[in-house]
Amino acid sequence: MTSNPMPHQPTAERPGRHQIVIVGGGAGGLELATTLGNTLGKRGKADITLVDRTRSHIWKPKLHEIAAGSMDMGIHEVDYLAQSHWHHFRYRVGEMTGLDRAGRQITVGAFVDDEGTQVTPQGRIPYDTLVMAVGSQSNDFGTPGVAEHALKLETANDARRFNQRLVNACIRAHAQDGPLLPHQLQVAIIGAGATGVELSAELHRTTREVVAYGLDRIDPERDICLNLIEAAGRVLPALPERLSEATEGLLRKLGVVVHTNAKVAEVLSGGVRLADGRVIPAELVVWAAGIKAPEFLKSLDGLESNRINQLLVNATLQTTLDENVFAMGDCAACPWPEAPAAMTDGGKRAAFVPPRAQAAHQQASHMVGQIRRRLAGQPLRDYRYRDFGSLVSLGEFSTVGNMMGGLVGGSLMVEGYFARVMYLSLYKMHELALHGLPKVALETLSRLITRRTEPHVKLH
Repeated sequence: MTSNPMPHQPTAERPGRHQIVIVGGGAGGLELATTLGNTLGKRGKADITLVDRTRSHIWKPKLHEIAAGSMDMGIHEVDYLAQSHWHHFRYRVGEMTGLDRAGRQITVGAFVDDEGTQVTPQGRIPYDTLVMAVGSQSNDFGTPGVAEHALKLETANDARRFNQRLVNACIRAHAQDGPLLPHQLQVAIIGAGATGVELSAELHRTTREVVAYGLDRIDPERDICLNLIEAAGRVLPALPERLSEATEGLLRKLGVVVHTNAKVAEVLSGGVRLADGRVIPAELVVWAAGIKAPEFLKSLDGLESNRINQLLVNATLQTTLDENVFAMGDCAACPWPEAPAAMTDGGKRAAFVPPRAQAAHQQASHMVGQIRRRLAGQPLRDYRYRDFGSLVSLGEFSTVGNMMGGLVGGSLMVEGYFARVMYLSLYKMHELALHGLPKVALETLSRLITRRTEPHVKLH
């Protein structure tokens, strides 16, 4: 499907340059804002505004490393205000609370700091082109006890909170006089997708490093237990079975207790109750099962959404009911006609592009061209997802994955050092899109030097 728009000029109510508003500063949204700012913004061809409710950006696939303590968030976060200054776009802090499609403007709620003081008032931002890139969040499927007793890894603050609780749990166990309670130093990770698998492997290493810093009353092999719980029949159920089997074997070598075909019925204050009645003791519970788009998208001025709140888009990434509103990344239900049969619902329903970092990166690059064509009044092009495979990091222990799509003629299993290099390159591609080669090279060198002079895990 293609679109043949008329040249989009600013309306009479909004004289001046074309107004492009991007809501969401995740991997795709920030890459898009940066690229458009460096081209259209710098040359005075359009005004680009990025709206996000937080002040800094962390690449979401890195959240498990922050949670485990193996990555210092301060070194890797990108300040939106500085990024906007350097790359010729505007940044507005706040959460989008409404959309007026007829008037082509969005409402951004007041931003209030941690002390309850208002920083910015509620306001409206006009647009000629609106791009929704608000990502996704965990889906607890209404499971009792999740909100009260489980931690999620949706934001950098969530990851930092888990890390603090983990370190505190180790220090508390070391300092107490009595024996450990059954749930102490036990961790339950619900959901064996990429996040759950990577977190469990990373925690295996970092918990032992935390204990090594003088907490000698704790025996990691005896006292610390990592439980990975998955309702499906295998870990990484959305990925090829061969990759799943290899990953589970590596996890078991690390001592991670893998529970498959284990549906969670309730999260308790001291553990997890399964549907078959078993209780898995746990001092820390992480919910990493399932995703959905933010709730406000299902009532966004009449735009169509699916059962997990994703906005329905055409192949051009335009929403189905409004050619001026685009959506990309995890919050968009984008058709994937070329999807393997395994990715469809028994062949009855067309598949959507999966919620992966590579999809957000591809769509951001595609959207740059779409907006340029839109400004020139040229036909828009269809987006085609290219599946380059999947990589799962098991920390410093190993990396496994499969290459496919444009890289090899089919699917090729990769493991070890080569897979590790490929995994690291994904993050470098994201950094290059944001900062360019000179800055990325200098920052990489700086991190290598810092790594040799500081603890390998975050202890505060």
